[in-house]
Amino acid sequence: MKLDVREIERKPAIDLYQLVCELFPINRSQTGSGVRKTLSIIARHIDLEINEVRTGTSVFDWHVPMEWNIRHGSISSVGGKCLVDFASNNLHVLGYSRPVQGVFTRAELARHIHTLPDQPDLIPYRTGYYADDWGFCLPHNLWQTMNDDVYHVEIDSDISAGALTFGECFVPGETPNEVLLSTHVCHPSLANDNLSGIAVMTALAMRQARQKRRLGYRFLFLPATIGAITWLARSEPVLANIKYGLVLTCLGDGGQFHYKQSRKGATIDRAVAHVLRHSSLRHEILPFAPYGYDERQFCSPAFDLPVGCLMRGVHGAFPEYHTSADNLDFVKPEALDQSYSVIETVLDLLDADCTYERVDGRCEPQLGRRDLYRTIAGQREAGGATQMDLLWLLNLADGDHSLLDMAVRADIPFARLESAARIALDAGLVHARSE
Repeated sequence: MKLDVREIERKPAIDLYQLVCELFPINRSQTGSGVRKTLSIIARHIDLEINEVRTGTSVFDWHVPMEWNIRHGSISSVGGKCLVDFASNNLHVLGYSRPVQGVFTRAELARHIHTLPDQPDLIPYRTGYYADDWGFCLPHNLWQTMNDDVYHVEIDSDISAGALTFGECFVPGETPNEVLLSTHVCHPSLANDNLSGIAVMTALAMRQARQKRRLGYRFLFLPATIGAITWLARSEPVLANIKYGLVLTCLGDGGQFHYKQSRKGATIDRAVAHVLRHSSLRHEILPFAPYGYDERQFCSPAFDLPVGCLMRGVHGAFPEYHTSADNLDFVKPEALDQSYSVIETVLDLLDADCTYERVDGRCEPQLGRRDLYRTIAGQREAGGATQMDLLWLLNLADGDHSLLDMAVRADIPFARLESAARIALDAGLVHARSE
């Protein structure tokens, strides 16, 4: 019988969709007030340390960029009719646009216009972080109707020395070993590719802070790429403690799950694959590739951390990606809750994945005189261990196989192997190996 994670009572402590809705209007970028406002909202729910790293700070081969803030952006006819307005949709202005004000011919303006001819009703999301340029993003159909000779253009923004801001929440465990979870906080009003990861990870941090934990949990809310690079440059002393890691993104759409493996083929890959396999959820396991989200920074060769990426929609592969169609209608409350449940199941597996060894490994112990058949029968009715699960546990408890190793080898859900381990431990048949 397969375990359906949708049927497990794994409910987030907050309304995930409501948090997405609250964050949606905020204009975020690599830096600036939008990131700070977003982190301040997250900090209402978890003990979040907010860090500021000054512009110009050297971080490996990069430098922390100038800070960008924007107040207004519009294209108007010379008669004063506003045709494109940042206030109506913050995707309308190219990210990191420098300030501009003046009258431009249509031909001059065209060099600064971004549209999607194949999706003519949608606004694209575009940035020019290091371009020293300005621009507007608008539906292709709208641009096709703009045939005046000249237009009035205004972008009220500033690019100046400031800081890069990121949030970090560390929940210590009983051992020094850690699980790293990361999501990006640098996209403007994109509900799936940004806000779904933020909402799910906030709820996970709340939950792990309430739990008794063997492992520590480090939650990172970072601007993509430069944020991860900056965190890695500042945090090298703790990297040796990271035994598992997940980048979380695009968790709110109704599509199947996708898991992108770590570069090194780590235990986290087997853990996520095992949870998904023993659920009733459609999923696909993807090989590592050096493109995507911040797993490519965590898995860079000098670090090679055991970090994979869990998502539903894959970056660049769903039509709403980086467009105005990635809105509040695209994200589904039930998909957010389901994603939370899957990840919570993975975290519980990691925390319980211990190694056991038989007290006396010579042959099979007699279960009847220890009244274990009755114990198994009582647990089996509640979805616990079967007799076969216990036999697998007793056979593989040689001090070299972890519970996850056993579950994969026996092809049975981890939770049942964990239940079998508790039965054997209570009966004095096995003992846990220290880490």
